[in-house]
Amino acid sequence: MAPVPAAPDAPPTANPAGVALARVYALFPAAIRLSCGIAVAAVALAVREPPVQAVPLALAVVVLTIWSYVFYRQTIDNGIRARVVLVDAALTITACLAMEVLVAPAVMPGGVSWVAVLASTSIVTAQFALRVVHGMLLGLTIAAAYCVGAILAHDVDEAISHSAVLVAQTFLAAGLVYVTRRSARAADSVFSAYQRAHRETVIARAAREAERKQNRDLHDTVLSTLTMVGLGGVAGQSAMLRARASSDLRTLFDPARRPALDPTAKVSLDERLRVVVERFEGYPLTAALEPCLVPSAVADALAESADAALSNVVRHAENAVAWLRLHRTRGAVVVEVIDVGPGFDMAAIPPYRYGIRESIMARMAAVGATARIDTAPGNGTRIQLEWVDVG
Repeated sequence: MAPVPAAPDAPPTANPAGVALARVYALFPAAIRLSCGIAVAAVALAVREPPVQAVPLALAVVVLTIWSYVFYRQTIDNGIRARVVLVDAALTITACLAMEVLVAPAVMPGGVSWVAVLASTSIVTAQFALRVVHGMLLGLTIAAAYCVGAILAHDVDEAISHSAVLVAQTFLAAGLVYVTRRSARAADSVFSAYQRAHRETVIARAAREAERKQNRDLHDTVLSTLTMVGLGGVAGQSAMLRARASSDLRTLFDPARRPALDPTAKVSLDERLRVVVERFEGYPLTAALEPCLVPSAVADALAESADAALSNVVRHAENAVAWLRLHRTRGAVVVEVIDVGPGFDMAAIPPYRYGIRESIMARMAAVGATARIDTAPGNGTRIQLEWVDVG
């Protein structure tokens, strides 16, 4: 019997929104930290009026410039990490507390000094790596360090005004990060639900297809052969009965013991149809089969549909002459089953009848092929199975 196809593999990315957000959270802090480091170095060295001390300033510029590059490489290579932003915050806090010897009094007011820019940058980047509460605490700590440093530099107005700005930046940056993280989680939750539903649908569809194939196999083999015997279309000791019984057993049990072919691999359709002809040994059947290569799945559908059509001939058109033809025409592969039996009225077939609806029509539709049935009472039957050779 046909095995139920395996369930599709789980998607490699289970949370695409989270992954995309993490990528942005790595690139954005790395870029602003590197650009800030370069700008800070240039601005810090440009203003060296007393009481700025050359040695501490030079040391701060060298350390912070090197650190900016290290921060950039670490974040780009490994993503934004808590330990990296903690080191960054420690250096920023040190610079804030040392503003008295690092920043000239003339550039202190208005939060335009390089230390003020450094503090803002550290506060923003910290929010991307830490939880919201921890990021806010670290931002407030940096703001407090700036306030203390400005007071030590004898600029109380700057200590109050820009510290308030840094506190506002902390809350705004933390709020933005919170909203984006929550949105990403919501998007991933919706995506995961969709993936689960899609996976269940694919599994259910695969199970239904396997069940339909099993039903077709049973209908076209054992049930078909028993029906022929019951209707008298096949004699109990005939060569056809022996051939069909042997073929039925192979169809039902051999697929479990042999590897499945690649559905796209080309096989000889005429050879497959000759196997079908052998199942009707002793019946007045004439076969004209041109050599033809088609994908394995198409060959299965055409051969099994032709077998089902011929079985109908044996059951319902006893001793009628039948023909099986295979030929190419207008870029298509055509298999025809023709008989001079009594024919039938297609409109009169009950919807519960399985043979034509499933064994022929549905089987052909499953591989993108078509089946056309031309028949009428007293006029015989022509069944044309056609697959357009897209290759």
